[in-house]
Amino acid sequence: MLRTRVITAVVVLLILLGMLFFASPAVWSLFVLAIALAGCWEWSRLCGLSSTGQAIFLLLSGALGGAGWTLYLRATEETFHTVGLVALAVSAVFWIVVAPLWLRNKWRPAPWPAAFAGWVVLWPTWVAFVELRERGPWVLLAVAAIVWIADVAAYFAGRKFGKRKLAPAVSPGKSWEGVYGGLAGVALYGIALALASRTAPLPVSTFFEPAAGIVAILAMLVLAALSVVGDLLESWMKRGAGRKDSSRLLPGHGGILDRIDALTSTLPLAALGISLAAR
Repeated sequence: MLRTRVITAVVVLLILLGMLFFASPAVWSLFVLAIALAGCWEWSRLCGLSSTGQAIFLLLSGALGGAGWTLYLRATEETFHTVGLVALAVSAVFWIVVAPLWLRNKWRPAPWPAAFAGWVVLWPTWVAFVELRERGPWVLLAVAAIVWIADVAAYFAGRKFGKRKLAPAVSPGKSWEGVYGGLAGVALYGIALALASRTAPLPVSTFFEPAAGIVAILAMLVLAALSVVGDLLESWMKRGAGRKDSSRLLPGHGGILDRIDALTSTLPLAALGISLAAR
């Protein structure tokens, strides 16, 4: 099992980095579109849709994805960015307002509303992957690293100090101490970026200029907190469907959603904030 997990991780990492740094914008957008569509397939299995309902949902998802990719290729850059901002704003409302209420009240909507919520989760993530990569591969990696650092720090802090369960009915392994550890790890990451930006130009140095450094670190902490919401929502959806993993697409790792759950709640908000700040 460990060998399979390691092999899958290495293969996925090589493909991801190769696409991120060497693919053309059109090919990258198609690559992450395939990821979003795979996520739609997995999400359809978690919503309680019938087999016919899943087929209809996937056909609609494919049509929507094709329309989005066509818009990216053929529309003006300004038009795509405007449409993208709307999608990112909808995502922000969902993750800041709707998802926390959803989890807190343990409310599970009917299959089709739950399925449509998957579009709010996944399509803005596709937009964010495209928008952030256009600002530079290292910018996208720096934002994604917020999630990875928060996750690793939360894991070790939770193992060492975890006592108070965060959401025992949804994810029994998570604790409040783990969350605090994750936030501390991200704060240190932000401070390290700020200090490094003062000694050498970095792809993210603009975000850590003297007047903006504290705001950038605070924004990183908000993203780290929201990454927990993304993780919990996907865990809650899996529990409602009686599944341990969203699928078996990635041997040893589960499915696409299992790997990008926290990114779906962070990348869109990061892309929205960066896009608005640049205007």
